[in-house]
Amino acid sequence: MRIFRRSSVAALIASLVLEAASAQAGPSFGGQVSAVLDGDSITVVDAGQREVQVRLVQIDAPEFGQADWQASRQSLSELLLGRTVTVEGVDADRYGRVVGRVWRDGTDASLEQVRRGMAWVYRQYAADQAYFRAEEDARKERRGLWSRPHPVPPWRFRHRAETGASRFQRSPSKSTAKCGAKRRCAEMVSCEEARFYLLRCGVKSLDRDGDGIPCEELC
Repeated sequence: MRIFRRSSVAALIASLVLEAASAQAGPSFGGQVSAVLDGDSITVVDAGQREVQVRLVQIDAPEFGQADWQASRQSLSELLLGRTVTVEGVDADRYGRVVGRVWRDGTDASLEQVRRGMAWVYRQYAADQAYFRAEEDARKERRGLWSRPHPVPPWRFRHRAETGASRFQRSPSKSTAKCGAKRRCAEMVSCEEARFYLLRCGVKSLDRDGDGIPCEELC
């Protein structure tokens, strides 16, 4: 009988999740936006009534805890929530989300978020020069996050948070960087874990009133 180590099983599960997301990430698909998790992440219910987590391509919006997080999320909600969209899947990220360009009535949601000053161009992954021009215009016009003197890019904010939370991440009783099977607030051990499951894993049941704050008893 073949015995698998826990690490091997976890790796297998992670690979299966990415494989499933990658299958959805190829051709375009349509659906209705049922939730906006933050300024660059949404949930789309496709034609088969499946919930698909989608990360908008080429942009990076403020993280939970940053000054403009709520404004960025609200902007994307006004643009997409409850609307029918087309997703051009291009990749899958490590959280199993489809990474793609989201269109609503001919409007590129990623580009519109940048135009409004509600997201940065994600320089590590961006190639479309229209995005950079839109960001420069938003910066000059001091729209959205650019109205602040020194806005902090999300990737820098995450790096600071990860550095400061190194002890938290080492604790085996706390959450890790992988999405697990938890779905209820009663299963969360901290506010940080609840935020991770809501924002990165798309577990909407943790935020029943839709205010962006999960598990109020913890947070």
